[in-house]
Amino acid sequence: MILTTTSSIEGKRITAYKGIVCGEVIIGAHLGKDILAGFTNLVGGRSESYESTIRETRDDALAEMKDEAQKLGANAVVAIKFDYGVIGQSGSMMMVAVSGTAVVAE
Repeated sequence: MILTTTSSIEGKRITAYKGIVCGEVIIGAHLGKDILAGFTNLVGGRSESYESTIRETRDDALAEMKDEAQKLGANAVVAIKFDYGVIGQSGSMMMVAVSGTAVVAE
């Protein structure tokens, strides 16, 4: 499956548009990660615990989108867009949504 943020695929011709496909994943941040991130915030630096959570969540959302595209008979997804957000009353949930257009490319 070809995945791209561009609206075309170099060296390929899009022969059919199958529709918009999406993948959404919402994950709760747990206390341990919050404590580690708070410490990192005090001393500076990157929060590896949050970064790995975002990567995992993004990969899961991409996998959902790919599965949806395959069910439509597509072999590629073009014009992929990512959206990240923090939701919940206390901002304790992280959301990653990904969408694109499922196509057949030859």
